Amino acid sequence: MVRKLAAVGNPRRRARPRVHTVRDGAELKALSHPARVEVLERLREPASAAEVARQLGQPRQRINYHLKALDDAGLVEKVGTRKQSNFVETLYRAKASAFVIAPDVAWSDPRRMEALRRDQSLEALVEIGARLQCDAVALLDVVAFDDRIIASAAVAAETHFATAADRAAFLRAYLESTRALVDRYGGKRGERYRVVLAVHPNVEDDKS
Repeated sequence: MVRKLAAVGNPRRRARPRVHTVRDGAELKALSHPARVEVLERLREPASAAEVARQLGQPRQRINYHLKALDDAGLVEKVGTRKQSNFVETLYRAKASAFVIAPDVAWSDPRRMEALRRDQSLEALVEIGARLQCDAVALLDVVAFDDRIIASAAVAAETHFATAADRAAFLRAYLESTRALVDRYGGKRGERYRVVLAVHPNVEDDKS
């Protein structure tokens, strides 16, 4: 039997971020169950618990249990209702299209945060790394679900510096050449790109 559905409200009206960074322990705990990750994937578009249960081949009561945990953690949102016969279903949608976990969520030793406060360049490296991860995941979603081609580039190189003076000279030339390239080819018009450049010691050499 085909049941007639009537949408109440517009569950697609509110914009949402491409990527949500998990920074809260409650969010991390909610995501620790693999079934909840599957539920979030099914909620890229608004759906009811019954729909998700059918897609995953799971009892609706079990999906409701996982949905409550995700809702309590703020990882899903109620975006509308839909009338099905004499029953009104609540429609849920994931808070974002994709989720990444911030590195500091797994840090329990306060010495890491103290080290970041002391070293501004290292703090910037950690922040840029986290931002780069979010951007990469967001672009992956664009390619996977929006059927777009993304122009991007990534370069990884390794070098050695015999002295601190050589290292400092390299960094100065590195920054100057980057600035010259951005000034030459960049501008205020056209599609916006983010340029991320980093120089840091190779931690794989540290066996401690």
